[in-house]
Amino acid sequence: MKKGLLILSIIGIGSIVAKGQSALDAYSISQPDLKGTARYMGMAGAFGALGGDLSAITVNPGGIGVYRSSDIGFTLDLDVQSATSEAQGKKFGKDQTKFLLNNLGAVLTLRLPNKTFPNFNFGFVYNKGASFNRVYKGQISTLQNSMSNYIAGIANSESLTEGDVSSASDYDPYNPGINDYPAPWLAILGYDSYLITPDVDPSTGDTHWYGLWSDSMTGAKTTGSGGYFVQEKGGTNDFNIVLGGNINNILYWGMNFDIVNLNYQLNTIWGESLENALVPDDGNNLIRSSAEWQLNNVYSVSGTGFNYQLGLIFKPVQQFRLGFAFHTPTWYNLNEEFGSSVNYLYGGQESGTVVANGGYLGYNSYNFRTPWKIIASAAGVLSDKLIVSFDYEWANYGKMHFSEPDYYDGGYDDWYWPYNLNETGPLSMDFIESNDPYAYENSDISTYYKSMNTFRAGIEFKPISSLSIRAGYSYSSSPVEKNAKNNKEIIYTAGTQPSYRFDNSTNYITCGLGYRYKHVYVDLAYVYKKMTSEYHAYTPDPASPNIPSPQSKVNFTNNQIVLSAGYRF
Repeated sequence: MKKGLLILSIIGIGSIVAKGQSALDAYSISQPDLKGTARYMGMAGAFGALGGDLSAITVNPGGIGVYRSSDIGFTLDLDVQSATSEAQGKKFGKDQTKFLLNNLGAVLTLRLPNKTFPNFNFGFVYNKGASFNRVYKGQISTLQNSMSNYIAGIANSESLTEGDVSSASDYDPYNPGINDYPAPWLAILGYDSYLITPDVDPSTGDTHWYGLWSDSMTGAKTTGSGGYFVQEKGGTNDFNIVLGGNINNILYWGMNFDIVNLNYQLNTIWGESLENALVPDDGNNLIRSSAEWQLNNVYSVSGTGFNYQLGLIFKPVQQFRLGFAFHTPTWYNLNEEFGSSVNYLYGGQESGTVVANGGYLGYNSYNFRTPWKIIASAAGVLSDKLIVSFDYEWANYGKMHFSEPDYYDGGYDDWYWPYNLNETGPLSMDFIESNDPYAYENSDISTYYKSMNTFRAGIEFKPISSLSIRAGYSYSSSPVEKNAKNNKEIIYTAGTQPSYRFDNSTNYITCGLGYRYKHVYVDLAYVYKKMTSEYHAYTPDPASPNIPSPQSKVNFTNNQIVLSAGYRF
């Protein structure tokens, strides 16, 4: 191994390399959750046609018009999380417990001396929009390929030479010129850590890259196992300013101005332990040897966004209500940081660490738009004893969108003006895409994701006026396109983060109790959440697309105890 360790520079290496987000990250920071007051969660969030709750008014703002008195309250959430990964008959579990503040807010009612407009209400509510906290790990006992071969496949597909990924030549891959094409991060990092090795054909000068795994060269077949660890942290915090009222106690209206604070962190490890791997010796000749290595990645994104919500509740008769709410996307301005490293040990002797950018994190800023949402609801109220409520929510995750921070992205799929300056005619799509640095990521979003449909049902029964018994169920379909989920699409990830996860459907089963004494109320809820996902270490090897990437099924369960208390006056 004669080449020295090189350091991958993340900062300032060109627009293609400087970006750290992908279509997968778009979903990670947009994924929904069921959070709110204990009453709201005890009925699985089926409150779109009911209102009168500090969380419900942020889902359908028309619910603020239902209030006849002022309200102040808070909600605490104890979330016990469990993840079980299963692959090739082996299971690995990982648990954690989080304590969250779900809700804190107040509604102030202004009574008007007018029968047509009897009251006008203001609300100031903090709501935990979503929790991203999740940790899981697993093992692939018998590998069919190595991530190093996936990296070599990238180098081969890009027709890279050793000079393209080495600073030994006049060309600097870490700070390319304007007209130079920057090499992919993984190829450079793989070269620096001996995961991939070039072989030049002396007759043609063509370069072929080898990974650590081989079934065809002389010697025993490469075998080994792999393992992974994934930790996600953070969430969204919504700060809502809600106002509304009612008309003749028949039509309730409201609007919500929502400022969202987002924080998401992702730490991942993929490691392999191989026997009879192809490793370069001191003369850069490939020999068979043991190989142990792991790729470490860190990623974080944070920022603020804004959305607007409009809602109505229509009560034609006392026993029946209809609700409708419209949510604009959240328009975010985000800042991200990212970094990576590789640790390796070859033959039990040759070891080292390659750290991206000398340990300094790369960074980037961008704008991002989440999906639109539409919510339709219906509820029946019988003699103040029984409430039955249903919600349907639609959100198209295929319309998530990245854009540069200097451009206004006013809800259109393409900001760039499709005519040249002298207006002689439309420009080609190639020109538009070449001037939109996020064209490929946005195209990937529409390829990987589709609409999500959510159904919620809740029931509340009062055996006596001061006691409420509640239950609910919620189902959300998978937002992932079938071809992407079934390995029929090449999945493009960002930077040196080749792993990804696709979520299947999500189910909530809930129940709760409520007690009210004069102006004071206390609510308690239990929420069970079940979601399955498919973890992939990397997309199938570009050089061997018929060999599946290592993957496992991950089951996520959350058991939550939610407590709310408040005072109405």
